[in-house]
Amino acid sequence: MPSQARPVCAGCCALIAVGMTPTWLQAAEPATYPSRPIRVIVPSPASGAGSDLYVRLIGQKLTQAWGQQVVADNRPGANGSIGAALVAKAAPDGYTLLMAHPNTMTVGPVIRANSGYDPTRDFTPVTMLMKAPSLWSVHPSSPIGGVQDLVAMAKKRPGEVSYGTTGIGSVGNLIGQLFSQTAHIKLLHVPYKGAAAAVLDLAANRVNFVSAALAAQIGMVRDGKIRPIATTGLVRARLTPNVPTVAEQGFPGFDVTAWHGIVGPAKLPPAILAKLNGEIVRIVNLPEVRDVLLQEGGEIHPTRPEEFQAVIRAEFAKWTQVVRQAGIVAE
Repeated sequence: MPSQARPVCAGCCALIAVGMTPTWLQAAEPATYPSRPIRVIVPSPASGAGSDLYVRLIGQKLTQAWGQQVVADNRPGANGSIGAALVAKAAPDGYTLLMAHPNTMTVGPVIRANSGYDPTRDFTPVTMLMKAPSLWSVHPSSPIGGVQDLVAMAKKRPGEVSYGTTGIGSVGNLIGQLFSQTAHIKLLHVPYKGAAAAVLDLAANRVNFVSAALAAQIGMVRDGKIRPIATTGLVRARLTPNVPTVAEQGFPGFDVTAWHGIVGPAKLPPAILAKLNGEIVRIVNLPEVRDVLLQEGGEIHPTRPEEFQAVIRAEFAKWTQVVRQAGIVAE
C-alpha cells in the first residue's frame, strides 16, 4: 500500500509558501503595484534634454497618478551599455526600468561584444515613446545640393568625402555605413564627442556633411549656419517639411529613425507590464506632455509591447548585417 502523506497544517503551508516565494515576486503583486518608488535608469548624463527630459517629464506624471516617486537615475558610460546592463540584471518586479534607445538596444550591442546583455532576450519592452529621423546637413557654401550630388562627389573622390557623427557606432555612423553600402560609395567617417562638436565643425566647413539628430542641428539650420539636404525617415520631418528624404532622392525604401522607449528586465509580470504600458501611453498623449516632447524634433509614437519588441528584433538584425559588412569595431 502506498505510504500515507504526513498531514501539514494550513498555517504551515502558508508559511512555507511565503518563505519560498522570491522577494521580487511578493513585491510585484499587480493589485498593489507600485507600492514603493520606481527607478528609471537614464544611460546618459543629466542634461534636461533627450532621454533625461523624457524620464523626468513622464516620471512626474506617473508620480502624480500613482502616488509613488518615479525617479531618474542617470548612469552614463560606454555609449549607454552601463545603464542598460544594470536593468538587464535587475529583478523583474517593475521597480527598475530603462530609458532605451538604439545605442543601448539595437546599435551598441552589435559593435560591443562585451556589452553584458542581449537586447532581444534580457529585456521586456514596455512602449516606444518617440521616433525621429536623422538630418544630413552641409555647409551653406557647399556644392552639395542634395543626395545625388553627394553620391556623385563620393564616386569622384572615394574615401575623401567626410561625414561627422557623434562617434564610432553611433546611429549617425551606422546610417552613413548603410548608405555607403546602398549607394556603393566609400565615405570618410569623422567621429566627434557629441553632436554639438560635429555641428560646430560643419559650420566651420571642416567636414563635408553631418549625420546626426535633427534636434541637435535645427538651431544652426534656422540661423543659416548649416544647410539641410535630407532626412532619413520615409516621410519628411515635421520641423523641416521642405527638406526631402533620402528615399525621395533616388533611394526608395531607405528608412532609418532613432527612437526612445521604456523597457524593463526580462520576464516582467504581464499585469505589471500592462499597467505600465497603459499609463505611460496615456501620459505621452496628454497635450502638455506632447507639446514638450515635440519640441525635441521627433514624433510621438507610443506602441504596444509586442510592437516595440518587433522593432528591436528587426533593427538588431539589420544593424548586425551592416556592422559585419563594414567591419565597425567599438572604440
